[in-house]
Amino acid sequence: MTYDVVIIGAGPAGLTAAIYASRAGLKTLLIESAAIASQAAMASDIENYPGFPEGLNGFELMDRFRKQAEKFGAEFRIDDVKSIKESKSSGKKAYQIKLDGESVVSLSVVIAVGTSPRKLGIPGEEKFQGKGVFYCAVCDAAFFKDKDIIVAGGGDAAVEEALFLARFGRQVTLIHRRERLRATKILQERAFADKKIKFIWNSTLIAISGDEKVKSVKIKNVKTGEKKEIPCDGIFISVGYIPNTDFLKGILKLDKNGHVITDSNMKTSKKGIFACGDAKKKLLRQIVTACGDGATAAFSARMYVEELKGEKYGV
Repeated sequence: MTYDVVIIGAGPAGLTAAIYASRAGLKTLLIESAAIASQAAMASDIENYPGFPEGLNGFELMDRFRKQAEKFGAEFRIDDVKSIKESKSSGKKAYQIKLDGESVVSLSVVIAVGTSPRKLGIPGEEKFQGKGVFYCAVCDAAFFKDKDIIVAGGGDAAVEEALFLARFGRQVTLIHRRERLRATKILQERAFADKKIKFIWNSTLIAISGDEKVKSVKIKNVKTGEKKEIPCDGIFISVGYIPNTDFLKGILKLDKNGHVITDSNMKTSKKGIFACGDAKKKLLRQIVTACGDGATAAFSARMYVEELKGEKYGV
C-alpha cells in the first residue's frame, strides 16, 4: 500500500497536518512514536491557545485534534521511524519509511517529530533518572507531595513546572544561571507571588547525590565560584529542548542544533519531504505556531502529490 502522505509525529503540528491532508482527500497515515510523548499533550494548563479563554490541558486539546483527524479518515499507527530513503511506487518517486517492524511507502512525508527535554549532563543525572530526577512535572509531581523540590531553568517551561510543583511540594527552589528569569512577565509575577517558590540566582547544578534516591544537589555560583550542597527530595530539569531528528542526519539539511531547515512553505532540502512544528528551525515554538506550520506542510504536500500524479488543478 502506498500512502499519499505519511506524517511522522503526533503533536499539534502533526495532528493539524493530518486534519488538513485527510480532509483534502489524501490517503494519510500518522505515525506516533512509542517512545516519545508530545510535549503539548503533557502541558497541564494551556492559557494562550485562541478560543479557549478558560484554558484547558494539553491532553484534552490533542485528543480533540486526533478525533478531528480520524473523522476525515486519517489512519494512525504507533511505531518508531528508523530511517527514510527514496523509493518508487508505480513508477513515481516515493519514500520508504522504515519502522521497527516493517516499512511503509508514501509519495510525500511530513516531519513533525517535535523535541525532547535537554539534559544537563552532570554527575548523578543518569543514575537517578526516575529516582528523583525528572523532566515533566505534570507526569511526576504527585510523587512529591510535601517534599522539597529543585527546578533547574529560567524560561517559560521551568517557571510553569515550578508553579505546578508548588501545588504538591512543601517548597520549590528554582535555580537559574542568570540573575533574572527569561519567562514571560505573567508567569514571573505568579512565581514571585507564590510563597512556596524561592529562587537561587546566578547558579547552576553541577552534581546530584543520593543513595537509592536523590538526597541533595550541588550548585555553583557562576560569578563567585562558590559551591554548596542543598538537600532535596527531587529535581525537575527544564533547560530547553532538542529536536528528535537524529534519524534525519544525512537525509535532510539540519542546522547546528539539529532543527530541520525549511522555507516558508515547509519545504525541506529534499523534494517531497516537508517539516513543521518544533522540530524545524523557527523563531517561536508554541502550539498555535505548530498548528500553522502543520496546515502549511499538509497543503504543500497536497500540491506536490497532485503534481506528481498529474492531477494538479489546471493541468
